[in-house]
Amino acid sequence: MGENRLAQEQSSYLRSAANQPVDWYPWGEEAFKKAKAEDKPILLDVGAVWCHWCHVIDRESYEDPKLAKVINERFVAVKVDRDERPDVDARYQAAVQALSGQGGWPLTAFLTPEGKVFYGGTYFPPKEAYGRPSFATVLSAVADHYQKERAEAMKDADALHRALSQRLPMVAREPLDEGLLFAVEESLKSQFDPRNGGFGGAPKFPHPGTMEFLLARYWRSRDETLKQVVTTTLTEMARGGVYDQIGGGFHRYSTDARWVVPHFEKMAYDNSALLENYTHAYMLTGDPFFREVAEGIVRWVGATLSDPDCGGFYASQDADVGPDDDGDYFTWTLEELKAALPEDEAKVLALYYDVGEMGEMRERSDRNVLFVDNGAEEIGKILKMPADRVRTLIHNGRRRALEARSRRQRPFVDRTIYANWNGMFLAAYFEAYGALGSGELRDYAVKTLDYLIQTMYVEGEGFYHQLVDGHRRVRGLLDDQVQMARALLTAFQITADPKYLRVAESLAALLTKHWWDPVLGGFFDLAPALKKDEGVETLRTPYKPIQDSPTAAANAVAAIVFGTLEHLTGKEEYRQTQEAILKTFAAECQRYGGLFAGTYFQALDRFLNSPAQVVVTGDPSESAARTLHATALGTYHPGRTVLFASVGFVPDAAKAMMDSPLAKEGPVAFVCMGVTCAPPTGDPAALRKILSTP
Repeated sequence: MGENRLAQEQSSYLRSAANQPVDWYPWGEEAFKKAKAEDKPILLDVGAVWCHWCHVIDRESYEDPKLAKVINERFVAVKVDRDERPDVDARYQAAVQALSGQGGWPLTAFLTPEGKVFYGGTYFPPKEAYGRPSFATVLSAVADHYQKERAEAMKDADALHRALSQRLPMVAREPLDEGLLFAVEESLKSQFDPRNGGFGGAPKFPHPGTMEFLLARYWRSRDETLKQVVTTTLTEMARGGVYDQIGGGFHRYSTDARWVVPHFEKMAYDNSALLENYTHAYMLTGDPFFREVAEGIVRWVGATLSDPDCGGFYASQDADVGPDDDGDYFTWTLEELKAALPEDEAKVLALYYDVGEMGEMRERSDRNVLFVDNGAEEIGKILKMPADRVRTLIHNGRRRALEARSRRQRPFVDRTIYANWNGMFLAAYFEAYGALGSGELRDYAVKTLDYLIQTMYVEGEGFYHQLVDGHRRVRGLLDDQVQMARALLTAFQITADPKYLRVAESLAALLTKHWWDPVLGGFFDLAPALKKDEGVETLRTPYKPIQDSPTAAANAVAAIVFGTLEHLTGKEEYRQTQEAILKTFAAECQRYGGLFAGTYFQALDRFLNSPAQVVVTGDPSESAARTLHATALGTYHPGRTVLFASVGFVPDAAKAMMDSPLAKEGPVAFVCMGVTCAPPTGDPAALRKILSTP
């Protein structure tokens, strides 16, 4: 068999299966029409190009001609890229989790010809293993069940579909108050791992939305326990193998409780959100280690996930070079380290990163994951060497190790541009510019934003989801609109260019027109008027994303966006929408708690504790005005907005003082909270103090 239909697809994941003997269909009406015409169940595979176990099941099963023959004869096979179609993934993840208690990728679901799930799971091995039946056994049993107990399969699928269709949040009856936030704080404290950081045991995932919430609550309360949760977690993650110690950037998660052995794929969404975490932690604590980690993320993104010509952030870097790979690109044997470095650097790095004859990898026991095991002072004592000399050798050794690693075959980089993940990176780059003062960050972010507006935005439709080879695809997804709206509002504050605010307000109008639920409140993930359901009933299942999994929930981001819009424009209707979102999901988010609803509680904190509005007078080209503006951007204050009076809304309390003698003498900054403003100041140090005080 030559190439199958997937050879014509835009997705890197789908194209990677183009030579498999399975007669794959991409997601679409053609596959479902065939299933109905031939009365066959559908085998749905949902995965991603960065997913290790997706590559494993491809090699073990979908590349096996015997198994492919069974699939082709008894099923209609459909393959979906979860990055390209998050709407499809979300619905089938919910269905399979409800049936089996399992979720993740690869997702393996069996559907009726109408697209309803009657059986499913995740990875199935070629032979019975891991407590799971073999894939061949599953395929045979499912096909027989569909043929011989058709009525039962259809009944189960219909029942599950109805149950999921009715799963919408109830509007909260209790008031929105600080009690909700205190309860989440206490819950997170109880789940915190004080030794290793993070929450619970293995495996451990980063929870950036939770970190942002806790940073804001620590700033507000100065509760040292909250500070310990944040700083310990961020420190231990960055010292662990889940952080790429020589290349920068974070892998997706850790398989152990100590953050040592990761799944090696690196995702745009993780690194953008973590860049904000480390940037804000540096701004709040002044700890240079957090700045160093933020700069490490930026270096990796610049080298691996950025398009220097057009702008834009790529989607991901794969974990492996091939299915038999076990993180070989990112891990080291002791012999490799000795061969790459001078003897003194190799000796120091081996102690610093715990590189020995036996490493941490299960399949290749001689391969070591690099993680910080000893400090410079400890190594100095062991080697009888000054600590400063040790630090120099570590610095030089890391640089030389990175050069040596760059000569290895690099894992695949998916150069697809997704609007939602680019929106996350844009906001993170603008925030990092405020903290780090790097004009390169601002310039690249502006270049990218202008490029995305030009190529992915259509007036009256919003942002398309995917850009591949200059072609935009897949429209009508909520997450793209809210993440890009947040990026636009951040860009407006950084650049003072009103075009970004205009596009953000256009998106807000579109959101309330096409995505809003006028009955129960909240935003649906799809806009029916803008998004075809491709004839599949499951896509008509209503879904309102509020759980941070794996990225910030779109409804929670929307609440932040509408709150920011109210601050930047003074329009009360934006605050009303923000409040309606928060009330809609309050009860549900209490069940999720802080780990999976951190972004919601971050939005609620901003709603209940009005952030500062900083208004800078004077021309944006004036040095004094720019200094005040930069000071406001570089000072941590959760949710604060910063704008120049000449291009933005000025609160009434500030207007009343615009004619004061001090305001007339030269550029000043007004800091307003709610309906009151502090006296204007032209002193950057005084401005920083005002913003730093809860």
